[in-house]
Amino acid sequence: MLPFDIPLGQWIDGALEWLFPRFAPVTGAIKAGVTWLLANLEMGLNAVPPLLLVAAVTLVAWRVAGRGVAAVSLLGLLLIDGMGYWTEAMTTLSIVSTGVLISLSLGIPLGILAARSDRFLAVLRPILDLMQTMPSFVYLIPAIFLFSIGRVPAVIATVIYSMPPAIRLTNLGIRQVRSDIIEAGRAFGCTPWQLLTRIQLPLALPSIMAGINQTIMMALSMSVVAAMIGARGLGSIVIQALNTVQIGKGFEGGLAIVIMAVILDRITQALGGRQAASTLGRGE
Repeated sequence: MLPFDIPLGQWIDGALEWLFPRFAPVTGAIKAGVTWLLANLEMGLNAVPPLLLVAAVTLVAWRVAGRGVAAVSLLGLLLIDGMGYWTEAMTTLSIVSTGVLISLSLGIPLGILAARSDRFLAVLRPILDLMQTMPSFVYLIPAIFLFSIGRVPAVIATVIYSMPPAIRLTNLGIRQVRSDIIEAGRAFGCTPWQLLTRIQLPLALPSIMAGINQTIMMALSMSVVAAMIGARGLGSIVIQALNTVQIGKGFEGGLAIVIMAVILDRITQALGGRQAASTLGRGE
């Protein structure tokens, strides 16, 4: 046993209390931006008639992933509507979409930087390890402290939890581009920007799509946890069912989340498969 205590928790509390008033304008701006994006996404999704949105998703699934996924999408979305959870599903989709958009807008550029700098990757890797191994409930604590309760801290926690796959797989995809192809691009006079946008990113796109797929799945997995801090949606249905021991209601809410996860997973996987086939067709 050590002869002294290490009050790590107190140090963290002190640091947060010092940071909060000084970064209040920044957190306020972040909260306003996330709220605006969330509100517009949810309003747009709810403005579309459910049957029209079901038809659109089914058509996209059929064109991208085939008849089987289209059938699953049609029946699954009709089931969600039939159970009476369409509004909650759109709320969950808006939260997940906002979290994924922010995760990708931050994660893909960070992945590109990591692929271009071994030193930056060495600094980033332990941070990513920490982000992926930390229990998801822990992310709610700083989110609540900085942004109170509601959907905004739920989105922030979702971003932290779901961003690592986008960074890792973007970095991996770029690093796996064959060196002879890069040298050929340099021989033809490509600038670093042209090398990135015309050679590395197109060839790394299958790996990036896999990162997008994993980011979406991890964001959806946070929907139930996020409901604990005031985020509405399907997660709140599950939490209410747990609190009142309504097994059937909890199963319905969980099934609706699973249906959304399966549809998004199959469509993004199919898009990633198409990109991989396109890459192979170009001779990669």
